[in-house]
Amino acid sequence: MALFSDLPRGDLREIVRQFTPNWFAANMGTGILALMVGAFPYPFWGQSPLAQGLWIINGLFFCLFAGLFLGRAIFYPASFRRLFGHPVQSLFIGAIPMGLATIINGGLLLRPHSGPALEMALVFWWVDVALSVLSVLVVPYFMFTAQEHAIERMTAAWLLPIVPPEVAAASGGLLAPHLATGGATMVIYISYVLWAISVPLALGILTILFLRLTLHKLPHADMAVSAWLPLGPLGTGALALVLLGDADTQAFAATPLAQLAAFGQMGGIFIAFLLWGFGLWWMAMAGLFTLRYLHEGLPFNMGWWGFTFPLGVYTAATFALAHDTDFGVLAPLGAGFTLLLAFFWVLVTWRSFQGMWSGQLFHAPCLSEETGLLEGVCTLPPPGTGPDLLESLRR
Repeated sequence: MALFSDLPRGDLREIVRQFTPNWFAANMGTGILALMVGAFPYPFWGQSPLAQGLWIINGLFFCLFAGLFLGRAIFYPASFRRLFGHPVQSLFIGAIPMGLATIINGGLLLRPHSGPALEMALVFWWVDVALSVLSVLVVPYFMFTAQEHAIERMTAAWLLPIVPPEVAAASGGLLAPHLATGGATMVIYISYVLWAISVPLALGILTILFLRLTLHKLPHADMAVSAWLPLGPLGTGALALVLLGDADTQAFAATPLAQLAAFGQMGGIFIAFLLWGFGLWWMAMAGLFTLRYLHEGLPFNMGWWGFTFPLGVYTAATFALAHDTDFGVLAPLGAGFTLLLAFFWVLVTWRSFQGMWSGQLFHAPCLSEETGLLEGVCTLPPPGTGPDLLESLRR
């Protein structure tokens, strides 16, 4: 099989013209795996080098994807504008700031701290905030004004442009304790605003999603993995509250807001537990949905990265709650989630490299003459008969 043999006209420039933001979902999945390997509560040989290695690889791929995405915007502006009119591909714009957040968090958790490194992390955090705000404003605006949507075609992918602000809020909770008091309080205030922008919108979408599933049943198998996406806002929303509550007690300890900071920490843990419990229900439903889809066949597409980041941030919330409480079941439960995350990552990475090698994943649905919903995930045909995920496992 020739490398990139299935690209239109065999021209490598088509990689740039047809590059889609769903590739940044690979950054999200790889980055969160690096963080969860580093946070794994039962130390093992090579734990730190493995976590740092994944983080470095993730950073390199983010730079590559960012270059390709900017190249499409600069050299193919007409093609780039069509992205915003596509009802599925435009949603993945939210993957860009979320992928960047994993790099920022990895720099804070997996690498030694220094003055220049912290200053760089703060700059990147502001960039992440700006991209997150653009995502939560621009994509819904096009959904409201230019795109065609219907309740029966809705999936949890609607969450993708909504979640980035709360991911940036969680990063702010990690960053604030490393800053001077003035900078820390500013980051904390902004992070709470970002959380407030994102989480209520996400909960509203989940309510509509419940209605859609009740009335119109499960989506097509091409969007099957979207069942795992609700873990993202619930896990990140819980994680952000725990991290911001811990940062409150440090940043406001010697200020008139000290009592409010203590309330923020306790209230954050309480609300985080509620979100975590809600996420546990969604995880169970996602598992049941996936088992059902296995019997129908799961064609591979870039949406399979939805197995990774939502589960990863939910695992991060589990570890954060385990750290701040005495609920002993959380640490081993989080360890089990991490092993499941690693399994998903290996499987999806292998299939992604297969698609890259063949060139079949370098296709922008928004440039196709057909505009159906199922094109939004760049589906690969099943490699054989029978359920595709089972076929992948046998390989």
